[in-house]
Amino acid sequence: MINRRTLLLGAALTPLAAAAPAFGQAGWPDRVLKIVVPFAPGSFTDVSARLLAQELTGQLGQSVIVENRGGAGGTAGALAVVRSAPDGYTLLLTDTSLSISPGLYPNLAYDTVKDLAQISRIADSPSILLVRPGLGPKTLADLVALAKQKPGEVTFGSGGPGSSAHLAMELLLNVTGTKALHVPFRGVAAAIAEVIAGRVDMAIASLASGVAHVKAGTLVGVAVSGEKRSALLPDVPTFIEAGAPRYDMSYWWGIAAPAGTPRPIVERLHREIVKACAQPRLQNAFLQSAALAVTSTPEEMTRHLEREIGVWREVIKAANVTIQ
Repeated sequence: MINRRTLLLGAALTPLAAAAPAFGQAGWPDRVLKIVVPFAPGSFTDVSARLLAQELTGQLGQSVIVENRGGAGGTAGALAVVRSAPDGYTLLLTDTSLSISPGLYPNLAYDTVKDLAQISRIADSPSILLVRPGLGPKTLADLVALAKQKPGEVTFGSGGPGSSAHLAMELLLNVTGTKALHVPFRGVAAAIAEVIAGRVDMAIASLASGVAHVKAGTLVGVAVSGEKRSALLPDVPTFIEAGAPRYDMSYWWGIAAPAGTPRPIVERLHREIVKACAQPRLQNAFLQSAALAVTSTPEEMTRHLEREIGVWREVIKAANVTIQ
């Protein structure tokens, strides 16, 4: 039976219960935060996460750790974050693969847009077309001519079927009306090593992955994406200059949280990430990896992701890329 004392106690507790979520948000963060990287250690995705974690640790007054959860083209780590509590303590730092997955995996266990709360991009890097010196062509026009002369005989390496390096080349082949033979490897670093060794003819990778090899002369940089040449490789023309103005594939990195994360926490995280990416030490560290620190609002990041998903769906469909 409900009596007057019970009603009074309930009335007294109601304001506290209503204030509990707001109080929890106001006290955030009060424990360790975790950034999940859906790839193995060593990639720029991993490096950027550790650099960002270092900055955020100082800014937030709480430790920020990095956890590598590789597998299934980045989808395993993303799924782990999607299934995490939406409390701001588990974040996902990922890359272009996030926008590739929806078109590549028809039975993806999560909705890339709806199940993640985008927070901000953190970095961009141009793509670069790399060719083994012994192949002959030094320009895109000459490479296209060779590929058309020997359709399907020129080979290209990638980090595996459906990887960003694979689809980046499929997009270029589509734009230039050429054909080439795909040779997949476990990771783009292995593909680049095979191009250097002369066993594969070419590859597309982030500028971060190729700049040192071009400078060393072990690979030929044929073209880079973007409207301007890279200051790191000023002699390498853009795809626009090289005659492929419709090719505009750049690599990007961004950070997200599980959907349902309270908006005040998302906004706080966004402010802290913008602050971190403005630090000269982080910007310089990114530049050493041929990446540019950039940020965006959560809304801008979501729109960017949606556009990218549309682009890669078309590339995957046109190239008939399937994952077994």
